[in-house]
Amino acid sequence: MSIKEAMSRFTTGVTVVTTHFEGQDWGMTCNSFNTVSLEPAMVLWSIRKEAHSHQAFTQSGSYLVNVLQADQKDTALQFASGPQPERFAHQAFEHTALNNVKLQGAVAWFECRLVQLVSAGDHDILIGEVLGYGSRDGDGLVYANRHFGVLAAFES
Repeated sequence: MSIKEAMSRFTTGVTVVTTHFEGQDWGMTCNSFNTVSLEPAMVLWSIRKEAHSHQAFTQSGSYLVNVLQADQKDTALQFASGPQPERFAHQAFEHTALNNVKLQGAVAWFECRLVQLVSAGDHDILIGEVLGYGSRDGDGLVYANRHFGVLAAFES
């Protein structure tokens, strides 16, 4: 069993991270998103150093994390590969004041200013200070065992 196979057993939320760099919108599906600090509000996610969009995300200065809703599997798949313009095709979204893309239908969003870049093996970890955020009712999309789904909460 590979490390990737073992890690697939860990259930994660699914996000699409966006930025705007050199006149173009950039976006990618990401499941490495997590909270770093509540005061000040900070979050992190990681990107493969060899990713085509690495420069855009590490040099743009800001990014927006869209937490996908349970019914946005197609959005997750669309942002997972292909040319950047195709990733945004047929997506309903708006640009923020920082020109990042906020996807309609996301259950939550966090717009961040990049404050630290940490090298970690074949990835870079982007730590951002949360400048703005929002959420709405709904269940988030999850990923486990290489399948998308939704979690049902247990009542205590």
